[in-house]
Amino acid sequence: MDTNILLESGTNELEVLEFMVGEQSFGINIAKVTEIMNYQKMVPVPDSHPAFEGVFTPRDKVISVINLHTILHKESPDPEHDLLIICHFNTKDVGFHVSSVKGIQRISWEDIEKPPAMSGDGAHNIATGIAKFKDRIVLILDFEKIVSDMDPTAAFDTSGVTAAETDKSTKHIVIAEDSPFLNTLIVNTLHDAGYKNVVHFDNGKDAWDYVSGHKDIGGNILDQISCVISDIEMPKMDGHRLTKQIKDDPVLNAIPVYLFSSLINDQMRIKGQSVGADGQFSKPQIGQLIQYINEHV
Repeated sequence: MDTNILLESGTNELEVLEFMVGEQSFGINIAKVTEIMNYQKMVPVPDSHPAFEGVFTPRDKVISVINLHTILHKESPDPEHDLLIICHFNTKDVGFHVSSVKGIQRISWEDIEKPPAMSGDGAHNIATGIAKFKDRIVLILDFEKIVSDMDPTAAFDTSGVTAAETDKSTKHIVIAEDSPFLNTLIVNTLHDAGYKNVVHFDNGKDAWDYVSGHKDIGGNILDQISCVISDIEMPKMDGHRLTKQIKDDPVLNAIPVYLFSSLINDQMRIKGQSVGADGQFSKPQIGQLIQYINEHV
């Protein structure tokens, strides 16, 4: 699979694997995808979630499979030719049962909008973005939320999260995270750790506008913003572009930027380093992130 885009720095673009569930198009960031396979029967797991089909072991690796037809209330038009999209994120390997795959589309994050509020209340909505192509729109699903709804222990590993030894309540932390579910969890965990002055945004563009708005205040920029914690996948502006914008600015570049994403791997670490990220942490290990902030902010 061609993933050269992973090594490009600050382009604010991504490649979306477009697939069908029933008669509707959906999308997933290709950076999450490791393989596409023909559908095969699973070993069922008793007393599991209705959408959890079971497990199988290609090449001696145990992979759990989630049926997106069940999640999205769709019927496959040709079940004998269904496919499995095998993904790796949040340090887990997960397969998603879909009807078919249409191909890979390259798009700018600027062309991805947040779903309208009327499509759900945020906490229960499993679409994080609407990708706009010339002749159609494709819903980008919140795969982390789909998995965590079925296995709450997969959401975050908060082990090791402790309050800072000194008073950190005045430290000003900026969060950029498009998933409402994860955004709330990050903010609440920071509050529990003693960080009360937290501002959060659901896309990189709004976070950039907020951070850059502090340039002309004067004084030490770290007295105004202590650090930025950013996801990578976000509408309007992704985390790599946000990091590059901050680090390329002569006033703002002193602000530590920490990437906190389900996509962190060896290739993504190279890209994060190239745009100047001060630290990169893989979801769901938020405890490691909080400990680092306690020691360095």
